[in-house]
Amino acid sequence: MLLREGRGISQVNPNGFADFLDPARLTLCNSHDQAETLALAEEALRSGAVSLVVMQINRPLSLTAGRRLQLAARDGNSIGLAIIPEGMGSNAAETRWRCTPTFDPNTQVHDSTLQHWELIKNKSGTLGAWYVQWDRASRRVIMVSPPRK
Repeated sequence: MLLREGRGISQVNPNGFADFLDPARLTLCNSHDQAETLALAEEALRSGAVSLVVMQINRPLSLTAGRRLQLAARDGNSIGLAIIPEGMGSNAAETRWRCTPTFDPNTQVHDSTLQHWELIKNKSGTLGAWYVQWDRASRRVIMVSPPRK
């Protein structure tokens, strides 16, 4: 399930998930505002009817709202992923990641699936950074060597 505020400047395009899943299997919900987005996410997470809820929000997430989502995900045995602008994280988050595209300057091919993932907050472990790439054949994210300099 993908939840997004209807008035957002940039929005996730469901067709971008085509390499990962059939976009027809994705439930897309546009909400009026952040309060409605958070309420829908909480209900979906708690229900257990969906295994993953991705929400796109445009304003900071309060500690209370973040904790409510965390408890709902635990109760529904599901995963909640919030796509938020830089610097607007919640202290309730178990983990916080920074994901950026990476390009190899020594090749002519710019593979948009090469990413640099940084775990910048982890309540139950260590921090780290990895270069990853989507492998279409195995339908998995795999760790790869960093680009050459």
